[in-house]
Amino acid sequence: MEIMVFFSLMLLVCSVSTNQTEADNEIVDQQISNQQPCPQDIHAVLREMAVSLAEQKVEIRTLKQENQEQEAKLETEIDQLKQEQQVKQVAFSVSLLEQGSRDIGPFNIHMTLIFKRVVTNIGNAYNKHTGIFTAPVRGVYHFDWSIYGHGNIQTGAPLFRNGEHIFAAYEHPASGGVSASNGASLLLEVGDQVSVRLWANTRIYDNQNHHNTFSGHLIFTM
Repeated sequence: MEIMVFFSLMLLVCSVSTNQTEADNEIVDQQISNQQPCPQDIHAVLREMAVSLAEQKVEIRTLKQENQEQEAKLETEIDQLKQEQQVKQVAFSVSLLEQGSRDIGPFNIHMTLIFKRVVTNIGNAYNKHTGIFTAPVRGVYHFDWSIYGHGNIQTGAPLFRNGEHIFAAYEHPASGGVSASNGASLLLEVGDQVSVRLWANTRIYDNQNHHNTFSGHLIFTM
């Protein structure tokens, strides 16, 4: 009788142990199943990451290109500002003879006066070889000129913009020496030329005192 009870208890313990082991194995399998996604999910995640990375690369390339374009634009604007600053500094002052003394004229046609002695030529807009000022920038410029004559021959010199007669300085001496002067403010386009011309059949005189002068400067750009 006692032996039968002992075997019954042993069978019961084994059954409980077996059931517990199976339950534990099911829990472990469930945890593994929860922790490890299936291969299909992994591939989907990888594809999404690849697409996201490609989009980020495109955005980075676009940003780099935009940054380069902005840098180039900024450099161009800086160069333009430097050039504008340089051309805003325009002024010259010249006289007729570098040395010696002599009469100029009369001629039977208008003659451009070539002022050889350069006192100031900021911006190099005046050409001492031709006597012509060339506007480097669009703006308003002011010009002054003076002439000196003697004897009984009239003296006269108009200011020209390109081929247009603007104003004239003129005197007709009866004897001795006389001077005349004038001034004008002109709106010039880039490349416009300004010069002083000796009137036909008139005469001027110059010496070391530099009586005959031509000056101009930029007032403001437009």
